[in-house]
Amino acid sequence: MQKLGLSLSLQQKLSPQQIQFIKLLQVPTAELEARIEEELEINPALEEGEFSEGPEEKEEEDDYSLDNDFEEGGDSDDINLTDYLQDDYAGYKMQGDGPNPDEEERESPLSFDSTLSETLLTQLGFLKLTEREEIIANQLVGTIDNDGYIRREIEAIVNDIAFQQGIETDTDEVESVLFKIQTFDPAGIGARNLQECLLLQIKRKQEHNREWVLAMEIVEHNFEEFTKKHYDKIQKRIDAEDEEFKEAIELITHLNPKPGGSEGGDVRSQFLIPDFILNNINGKLEVALNSKNAPDLKVSRAYLEMFDTYDKSDKKDKKMKEAVTFVKHKLDSARWFIDAIKQRQLTLLMTMNAIVKFQYEFFLEGDESKLRPMILKDIGQMIDMDISTVSRVANSKSVMTEFGIYPLKYFFSEGIATDSGEDASSREVKQIIKELIEAEDKSKPLPDDKLDKLLKDKGFNIARRTVAKYREQLGIPVARLRKEL
Repeated sequence: MQKLGLSLSLQQKLSPQQIQFIKLLQVPTAELEARIEEELEINPALEEGEFSEGPEEKEEEDDYSLDNDFEEGGDSDDINLTDYLQDDYAGYKMQGDGPNPDEEERESPLSFDSTLSETLLTQLGFLKLTEREEIIANQLVGTIDNDGYIRREIEAIVNDIAFQQGIETDTDEVESVLFKIQTFDPAGIGARNLQECLLLQIKRKQEHNREWVLAMEIVEHNFEEFTKKHYDKIQKRIDAEDEEFKEAIELITHLNPKPGGSEGGDVRSQFLIPDFILNNINGKLEVALNSKNAPDLKVSRAYLEMFDTYDKSDKKDKKMKEAVTFVKHKLDSARWFIDAIKQRQLTLLMTMNAIVKFQYEFFLEGDESKLRPMILKDIGQMIDMDISTVSRVANSKSVMTEFGIYPLKYFFSEGIATDSGEDASSREVKQIIKELIEAEDKSKPLPDDKLDKLLKDKGFNIARRTVAKYREQLGIPVARLRKEL
């Protein structure tokens, strides 16, 4: 027997306007212009220019000083954002922004250098190849990666040529053509692994002296030990003097491990566009939005008049009703978009001002040691917003200071306890680790346990595994791989 029952559930849903604001909040300045241009194209009721739908409307100010009372949440209560910014929302992806023909300084110039493939095909034209060899060579050139390597197995390339070109060949014939390609510039191109790449470059050297012979011996027969920096073992095996062995190692380490990396391609040059500009005016810090972050938009006057005309007309006609609905929808969308842009500006400025207030000492002097431990929750409490909102603002945003351009994520770090009972920024600890490693004796690099002891001597209570984690985050290898002769 079937039974009927009632159940209550509470769900939180975001309106289209709220979703639009969240998406715009995540978009960096470099992509905001493309997003606005896209909206202008799809909504004829939205136009560029100062918003002036009514006499009471005033343009939002772009500059906010640090005198705002962040502890009270600023103007966040007026726009009531916290009601719907608690939930996490999927990331917002934008297509690459194209150059604006009206603004020459924003154009991203294209590189006119030849691509790696074009360079190799040009050199291929100077070889006297048969038609069969030329087909194989073109297949090989097309297989070369951007860094200059052929990582596809020769047997697989043989099968590719058979299926795609209808030519039966074998590994010996393909390798014979590959060896010709490996004589092209840049040296090392077409190698199948790092060892072959280095050998190709060493063979190109004009001076075949003692150091050259030792370098060939090291790479060809002692490559595994070389990658692990077992120098003592290699030197004893090849019976080399200290000075000549050091020169041979230096010759190898100055070779290019990515011969294709220097070649130009159809790559668009990207410029880092800061979202905020921080000015120090007689010791007082003021935050301003990048002018590209505060566009002038308005609702089309023509569409407003059109809607007024349609609204006063006879609505019994079906087509007239459809026209009124369409115009009203476009007008509402335009107003929502303008409002979302304004809310975005306000939220960005509130968040950035809070960050500057929290890290005031750093922004005055640019000294990394003045950075305080700061997490998303700290800023969220200052502006009375959820940490998800702060995270969206900090993600992919940057600020231009007199010390350079910094991503906002740079200022967020965890705290490390010190002997004095205060917390030090993990960034400060990383900087000390970097300085210790830079000053170490390269013949006897400092292991992690030694670094841990030195940090404890400086008053930082830190575990060895944390030292290893910070070292890896700095991109510094272990002590054994930092060893130099």
